[in-house]
Amino acid sequence: MKHLVIIGAVWPEPTSTAAGSRMLQLISLFQKQDYEITFLCSASKSDFSFDLNQISVKTKAIQLNDSSFDAEIKSLNPDVVIFDRFMIEEQYGWRVMENCPNALRVLDTEDLHFLRKAREMAFKQNRELVFEDYISDVFKREMASIYRCDLTLLISEYEMQLVTETFKMDASVLYYLPFLSEEINTNVPLFEERNHFVSIGNFLHEPNWQTVLALKKCWKSIKKQLPEAELHVYGAYVSEKAKQLHNEKEGFLIIGRAESVADVYSKAKVLLAPIPYGAGLKGKLFEAMQLGLPSITTEMGAEAMNGNLDWNGFITSDEDDFIEEAIELYKNKTVWETAQKNGYEIIEKRFKKELYETDFMNQVENLKENLKAHRSKNFIGQILQHQSLQSTKYMSKWIEAKNN
Repeated sequence: MKHLVIIGAVWPEPTSTAAGSRMLQLISLFQKQDYEITFLCSASKSDFSFDLNQISVKTKAIQLNDSSFDAEIKSLNPDVVIFDRFMIEEQYGWRVMENCPNALRVLDTEDLHFLRKAREMAFKQNRELVFEDYISDVFKREMASIYRCDLTLLISEYEMQLVTETFKMDASVLYYLPFLSEEINTNVPLFEERNHFVSIGNFLHEPNWQTVLALKKCWKSIKKQLPEAELHVYGAYVSEKAKQLHNEKEGFLIIGRAESVADVYSKAKVLLAPIPYGAGLKGKLFEAMQLGLPSITTEMGAEAMNGNLDWNGFITSDEDDFIEEAIELYKNKTVWETAQKNGYEIIEKRFKKELYETDFMNQVENLKENLKAHRSKNFIGQILQHQSLQSTKYMSKWIEAKNN
């Protein structure tokens, strides 16, 4: 039986983050091809960690900077190893390479961390992004990690273009794999059966916090035109500063974790997502389209999602337009129903699971069969694995020796 080992940054929390849902989608793809799967993680589990044993995935806690991992991975002897984000590849990639040299090493970026970092810097300095913003320490670490792996999964077409065109990386070591959608259920509540606006996002994620601040700024203008409307702000791990924004009189309600996104979205009329910066794809907008909820977002929020198709609502980064379009989408049934239909079309034409699963698994099998030839062409990856450039390996060994 084929064996996949996933080394997680955290235990998946699909009810808290889009990254958690993404991980379960990857697991499903490999299980469909009869892979046995083991999930390893050094993080502590939370009350909201998904029980992977329920879906026949074996789990085991591992330690950072500890040679016990070497024996563990050798005994598992995987055909494929997936690293959950570049920091995990830094920690464990060299150990996998030494103990399982014939295993296909795959990096799942979730989103490009260096891109988010560059945009955050420009946003906080209230200026346009310039090329130099990319070239951070995070950029150098993440790009090195991509080169060291046999295949890297990118979730966004924009990120694929950035890496291949701007940074001239060979597309043979990259694979575009977005969020994947199963069957769409269009049997959802009608326009007349819904009320209020909704916002959602994990409060540990800084762009989500900035989104809530942007909503607080424009909410009074929306409320003035729609006095009966409320804004329900959902998100896991609510901070104290977020709780202070709660104001029942204004109808600005910080509610916290959503037990069921489907339930929340089915009751709401419009999703508000004035996302100021970020990277990858936005899970909240993807799920809104799947569940028939129109949305208003920024160019950054919609990036790489709709291609040349019409958005399921409005896209604007102008505050006045955002307010005006929020009111329009909330009041106008015809506009709302067209937006909902647009969302279904985006999901159907750009994110349907069937569009990607066969090709992706064929790519994995092809690389496994031709691994030596594939690696020989990735000469930068070979250079980065030379002992003179393996600082993370020797730092890990030093930490282990110090701990002992």
